[in-house]
Amino acid sequence: MSATLAEDVVTVYQELGCQRMNSGSSGNVSVRVGERMLITPTGATAESLAADQLVLMPFAGPPPDGTRPSSEWSMHGAVYEACPEAGCVVHTHADACTALACRGEGLPAFHYMIAGFGGDEVPCAPYATFGTPSLADSVRKTIPGLSACLLANHGMIVHGRTPKAALAAAIRLETLARQYLLSGPSGRPRILTTAEMAAVRERYRSY
Repeated sequence: MSATLAEDVVTVYQELGCQRMNSGSSGNVSVRVGERMLITPTGATAESLAADQLVLMPFAGPPPDGTRPSSEWSMHGAVYEACPEAGCVVHTHADACTALACRGEGLPAFHYMIAGFGGDEVPCAPYATFGTPSLADSVRKTIPGLSACLLANHGMIVHGRTPKAALAAAIRLETLARQYLLSGPSGRPRILTTAEMAAVRERYRSY
């Protein structure tokens, strides 16, 4: 296993804290290592996390004896199993995404950049208790074909081919969620049509 991968996970987790997308020990990050994943430990904070604390484990578990991976390890594993292109998974409780998720709402095509997540919306996965197989199943059913979804009454989860790409996707999703919420007080924003979003995706192919 490359030490660089472990350092990349630490860097992403710390940057989420700097961006105020996580606080305390909330949120978690993992990276694909063949048919396993390297994931942040339970209770980690941006200030305390070190590369040697990460846990290498199978997607479907169980965690190796004596290790304490994030309680959300099964959700991360579900993303890797459902999305073969996923190289890194980021889960956060970022404010705007969480506010939408607590209303049980996804993020519609109010802005063309929604297409960058793979569909005409970023959907909200149905609620399930955190850290459970039920939550992993909810994500597994929601995220195929997409690179992100919200988690009802919880937060958001995104993936990218690299740690850098996954971090950028998480920041972009939170920015879009904030813009969507800001557009609300003046009236519901115009939602792009299916045809308009198809044209955007076509442009993205050559972007």
